[in-house]
Amino acid sequence: MTGSRTVRTTLTRQGVAVRDNAQRTIPAIKFERGQFVLYRDPEMFWSGQAGHTFVCRVHRAWLEGTYDLVAVATGRFVHHASGDYMRLLPPVDAMRDIDTAPLNTDGAADDMTAAAIAWLTQQHATANHRPELPAQRD
Repeated sequence: MTGSRTVRTTLTRQGVAVRDNAQRTIPAIKFERGQFVLYRDPEMFWSGQAGHTFVCRVHRAWLEGTYDLVAVATGRFVHHASGDYMRLLPPVDAMRDIDTAPLNTDGAADDMTAAAIAWLTQQHATANHRPELPAQRD
């Protein structure tokens, strides 16, 4: 679910409150369990530490609008992450190399990742015959 909220700010100049008429729109996104997100750890970022931004999977959504995340590469658990520091990683971006691959040209496979080639190979194998169930174990 996406939407937006408008934020108006009040500045204090020389001890007098002055309304800032500039508006900025902040996306109000509700993330769901299982979605992949890019998370930026604000404490690490603002303190200048390396490794502050990484890919996570949403583990749990809390009612107050925070999220528990699991870092994909390390398994690190992030408690109560703010959605303001998260960006959705859409599946369409992850699958772009497969969706746009020029399949009918010389060297087409050179431009695709190994995962894309494996997926296409699997699709070709199952498209030409009916997939079989594994044999039952006793």
